[in-house]
Amino acid sequence: MKNIFHIYAADLRRITRNWAASVIILGLAVLPSLYAWFNILASWDPYAQTSGISIAVANLDKGTTLRDQPINLGKEIVASLKTNEKLGWRFTEDSEKAVQGVRRGDDYAAIVIPENFSARIGTVLGDEPVKAEILYYTNEKINAISPKVTAQGASGVVEEISKNFIKTANGTIFEIFNRLGIEIKNELPTINRVRDLLFRLEDSFPELNQAVKTAEEDIKLASRLVKEADAALPRLKDIAQTGEQMAGALAEFADRAAEASASLDPAIRQDLEVLEQVSGTISQAADALGQTDIDPEELKRRIRAATERAKVGSEAAKRLGALFQRLGSISPAAASGAERLNEIAARLASAESVLTVIGEALEKGDTPPQESINKLKKLADDIHTLTGTLLTRYDSEIGPAIRGAFNKGEDTAKRVQSELNKALASVPDIQKLLKDAGAGLKLGGQEVQLAKSRLPEAEQRITNLANKIRELEAGGDIQEIIDLLQNNFELESQFFAEPVVLKENRLYPIPNYGSAMSPFFTTLSLWVGALLLVSLLTVDVHDEERSPRSVEVYFGRYLTFLTIALLQALFVTVGDLYLLKTYVADPNWFIVFALLVSTVFMLIVYTLVSVFGNVGKALAIVLLVLQLAGAGGTFPIQMTPPFFQALHPYLPFTYAISMMREAVGGILWDVVIQDLLMLLIFAAIALVIGIVLKKPINRASSGLVRKARESKLIH
Repeated sequence: MKNIFHIYAADLRRITRNWAASVIILGLAVLPSLYAWFNILASWDPYAQTSGISIAVANLDKGTTLRDQPINLGKEIVASLKTNEKLGWRFTEDSEKAVQGVRRGDDYAAIVIPENFSARIGTVLGDEPVKAEILYYTNEKINAISPKVTAQGASGVVEEISKNFIKTANGTIFEIFNRLGIEIKNELPTINRVRDLLFRLEDSFPELNQAVKTAEEDIKLASRLVKEADAALPRLKDIAQTGEQMAGALAEFADRAAEASASLDPAIRQDLEVLEQVSGTISQAADALGQTDIDPEELKRRIRAATERAKVGSEAAKRLGALFQRLGSISPAAASGAERLNEIAARLASAESVLTVIGEALEKGDTPPQESINKLKKLADDIHTLTGTLLTRYDSEIGPAIRGAFNKGEDTAKRVQSELNKALASVPDIQKLLKDAGAGLKLGGQEVQLAKSRLPEAEQRITNLANKIRELEAGGDIQEIIDLLQNNFELESQFFAEPVVLKENRLYPIPNYGSAMSPFFTTLSLWVGALLLVSLLTVDVHDEERSPRSVEVYFGRYLTFLTIALLQALFVTVGDLYLLKTYVADPNWFIVFALLVSTVFMLIVYTLVSVFGNVGKALAIVLLVLQLAGAGGTFPIQMTPPFFQALHPYLPFTYAISMMREAVGGILWDVVIQDLLMLLIFAAIALVIGIVLKKPINRASSGLVRKARESKLIH
């Protein structure tokens, strides 16, 4: 052990006392950092610089006419690309120049829009639609990555065209459906009335046939009755006089009802104001849920109070709605108010349920669900709007309408009384009318005979029309058709243009490509640094006084290499963090992991050279080459050939890069521990080789080494 530290201390003295050696050692400590820094900086954010990638665009589209409207989609594409700064678009009217630019390498790709592009798009309205084409040219010999970037841009153009076309086409179709649905809905009452009338008419034909038959008999009877009425007219005069007295009593009753409606009005308005106050209580409770400084018991009290107010308000709205429903028989405005009150009752019931859920959560000491809080605020706003609107309508429309209906009843009773007075005055005219009716009944008998002869033909036509309506209804209820046609055509067209939206969740976000690549380039620089050390510094120790053993030489000189390797790790990681300002989630562990990786890498490379000499240097370089392709530092290992996928688990880079990535993105300690154990296994293998094989292999290869040095080419 003493010889090991003697070798290490002697190396440090030689370095500090020899300025040339100090400069070289310092250069060896810093040089790997430059390798990592330049590579990280060069790849910092390459996809943000794609505006310099030139793509030629040639628009040859001559346009077309679609439903008497001229369109030129090629011009629209060019106009859209001019606002797109992701790539360097170069516009030209000559397709040959565009392709020639790609052929000569002036442009990375070219997009040519043919003459018939708009015309082919327009065939969608014809019997035989033809797909439109966009011609795309690329030169893959210029750069390996540029075709992927330009292809993404070209496919983005096609995707945008397709999406906009689908959106526009679907929007037009759904807009037509929407208008049709609205028209049918507006005419639905008329349609239903005609339908019901038609069915009633069909069902009534047996009665009509019977009625015609009966009419024929009744005309005869009516003639006799007219004669009897003429004789009974004096008695009718007495009845009219009695009716006049009854109409007076009715007018008095209507006057009292109007007075009652006047006293009912303030009570109804007060109930509506109470409902509006309930909405305010619910709003205050919802606002209190968002306050952090409110006492929990006070919050519970407010929620309980709001729950009780919501329950009472819901029941009050139902009762008031029932009253308005009954008043609707005399006032349509009251009927519409009943609908609004039913809506308010439903929302108050929903608010009561949501408040119950929130109250239960508070009683348990839990935080109320945010979804329930948001729903409560929405219900409170809806209730406030509905009650405010209804109160305004009651003052301006519903209340006056109800009072007007009662006043109208009073006026009607007075008019009946007046009309009966007129009827008494008209008795002489009635006598004349009865005389004329007798003559009319005679003529009516002739018309009934004509109707009786034409009734069978009308019955057949009505039956056929009713059967057609039944066939239509068998295919589905007309309200379902209206609901299907009525829609928000803009939202529907947007949905069909883009039915699926990718929602990205970045678990370990890294802001730029350079930071994401820093684990790979940092790891690579540490291996390169180890190679530089074994290339410029000797692994042998010549101390004739002490004659250290092989194992002592191995560990003693390794401490020197390790010291420089740790300096390399410090320089590269501190430079990554503070010079390049790469993103690292755990900076301290980033430095620690780099020191561990550098320790293992230096041990592996040092052991190979210490045991195998120049052959070990070659083996370290071969390992470097294999690890560049097989460690998954750039492309995912699954994208590499099977040979490298099989080699992947047996490479130190695999676990070193993984451990460094944990520090950059966010540490999962089970992954770090697994990577560290694998690196320790590699270190243990290197130690076994260094301790067990160094002496016998050095002895066996001493002759070969001596002969090689005689060539003056190999040291």
